[in-house]
Amino acid sequence: MAHLRACEVRQLLHNKFVVVMGDSVQRAVYKDLVVLLQKDCLLSTSQLKAKGELTFEGDILLEGGRWGRMHNGTHYREVRQFRSGHHLLRFYFLTRVYSQYVVEVLEELRGGQHAPDVVVINSCLWDLSRYGPDFRRGYREDLESLFGLLGQVLPASCLLVWNTAMPVAEVVSGGFLLPEQQLRGAHLRLDVMEANFYSSLEASRHGFDVLDLHFHFRHAGQHRQRDGVHWDQRAHRHLSQLLLAHVADAWGVDLPRRYSVGRWLRDGPGSGSAGPAGGRQHRDSRSDSGQQALPRPPTRSWSVRVPRRPSTPIAQARPLFSHYGHGTFVPSHPSLQPRQFYSNISTLQVEYTGEANSRIGLEQRLGPIRRVSIQHQSRGSPPYPPQRPSRPRRRRQRHTHRQDPSSQSEA
Repeated sequence: MAHLRACEVRQLLHNKFVVVMGDSVQRAVYKDLVVLLQKDCLLSTSQLKAKGELTFEGDILLEGGRWGRMHNGTHYREVRQFRSGHHLLRFYFLTRVYSQYVVEVLEELRGGQHAPDVVVINSCLWDLSRYGPDFRRGYREDLESLFGLLGQVLPASCLLVWNTAMPVAEVVSGGFLLPEQQLRGAHLRLDVMEANFYSSLEASRHGFDVLDLHFHFRHAGQHRQRDGVHWDQRAHRHLSQLLLAHVADAWGVDLPRRYSVGRWLRDGPGSGSAGPAGGRQHRDSRSDSGQQALPRPPTRSWSVRVPRRPSTPIAQARPLFSHYGHGTFVPSHPSLQPRQFYSNISTLQVEYTGEANSRIGLEQRLGPIRRVSIQHQSRGSPPYPPQRPSRPRRRRQRHTHRQDPSSQSEA
């Protein structure tokens, strides 16, 4: 699996609307994607720990978080959004896999201006810890309700990826745990594995994709934080690369051939020829003092092949946007694959460059990801106009449960 640079991630997600839904671990997934869309740097430790901030790396807080009272209750809300001219990312914080709030969020996505191209979702730890002793049966019923609703609400062209919950340590602590539950880490560890088994089965039964993060990180405990639940910036960059590779495979995009992401996570960027001399990491001038710049891996030769069909059949649907800015074409649906336009692979014109775009705001340069050169008669304006800071959205609050007794303000 290739290690994608920021310029290549921008190309892969060009004119795409990506939604991430879940707990604090999935919030870090969203944050790392926001950073990776702009520069080749890792998240800082302070950025990983922060929650509910009004802005992060150019995104805005739409709802909840610091706009309201910060607490660790089951009714905590946080909606974030990052938007550039040709990229749209949104995050919804969830404390339960299926609830009235989840229904409202999905209805909002269905009635929104742009339909999502990718939805990444997981909810597990809160479900297993905060909703009574009979959480196993309740979680399985909620999973069935969620996937049934997703199949009705999401467009057929949308790629849904269910992330399994990542492994937890034997001793855990975190905001989702009540004080009397801080010592049940050993049981939670087994409960997570059982929950992942049922959630994967249910997602597959409904025809959705599953990214088994528990499997990928089962031997990466050295990258777990002291609370036994959260993970460091290197683990989250590995997670982002796994997710992007899964998306590229579903869309039939052939990624550049470089060294394995798994080796980069295991050995670190300073090993071998991947890192700079002396093992020191360069710091991006745009990043804060805690961010770590990533070394540029060596580029290797790559070959052209016809993209394969996604593993999960997707019904034919019209593309979300009729024109793509910068003349970039990334196949995101079987109806948009190159073989639909050309009968002979020799007629395809492939363009690439290995130079990364190190400045934000300039016209996007293409990385070594393959694309088909298609000349449009006219170029449409960016589908996502520049976002401006706005006041928090007002949503009608509907509580299906009584206020959690532990809903207290953070210190």
